[in-house]
Amino acid sequence: MIWVVGADGMLGKELCEYLACNNAVFTGTDKDCDITDIQVLMSFSTDKNISWIVNCSAYTAVDKAEDESELAFLINEAGAGNLAEIAKNIGAKIIHVSTDYVFGGSGTKPYREDDPVNPLGVYGCSKLAGEYRIKEKTGKYFIIRTSWLYGKYGNNFVSTMLRLFNEKESLNVVNDQKGCPTWSYDLAETIYSFIKFDSNRYGIYNYSDSGETTWYEFACEIYKLALRKGIVHSKVIINPVPSGQYPSKVKRPLYSVLDLNKITAIEGVRIYPYKESLDKFINSIK
Repeated sequence: MIWVVGADGMLGKELCEYLACNNAVFTGTDKDCDITDIQVLMSFSTDKNISWIVNCSAYTAVDKAEDESELAFLINEAGAGNLAEIAKNIGAKIIHVSTDYVFGGSGTKPYREDDPVNPLGVYGCSKLAGEYRIKEKTGKYFIIRTSWLYGKYGNNFVSTMLRLFNEKESLNVVNDQKGCPTWSYDLAETIYSFIKFDSNRYGIYNYSDSGETTWYEFACEIYKLALRKGIVHSKVIINPVPSGQYPSKVKRPLYSVLDLNKITAIEGVRIYPYKESLDKFINSIK
């Protein structure tokens, strides 16, 4: 059985739907099973014949984390560590979803999995701490670092842009931060590939859709597709602006493009161009 933790989140819901469509045996939990309480996790996992744990849960409020660092570390570090301990105790493999924010963003070429890490804020630090905790607890882990995640569930950049395009005549969008968008469906498919082929190639992996872009360029692509497919009907001017025009409590990575070569060696994993995936996503919600 597959245990999806954080099953009510953007990725968790997508993954549960994907598993159901592929007739996989799984169970999903969210706030009803507190990952910060090891006793609750032990009680839930007993006698369920769980062979895979997929941790889609996380504290992801990047700015808010600066004021709620204790909570961010409790969920992203301690919670992840608890799940890894449970995985070891029951003989399960664990897949943990991490982030491009573990890198500092000062690079100029795609980040490899073994490149030095240097998170800029509490969110990135707490996610990196979670990675360390998992590696301490079990050797049967897959840590998947991803970036710019969007999908049909929850708040994300694409859903925000689609809403604003129907509310505003003009928008300012940051044009000096570069990264790789990732459709939650593609990531769900990739996670299932590890499980379907029962991989034992443990370690850290990068995964995103391919094709680097800026938030401004991404917004322009979203608008073009939404206009073409009739989701947006009015003319909207999108202006490129520097990130300094939007002061925040934490500095975001200026460059967080991920090198995807390592994960392509995993059986069943496919890398999709981000424009192709965005087009499919827009079609799916039309």
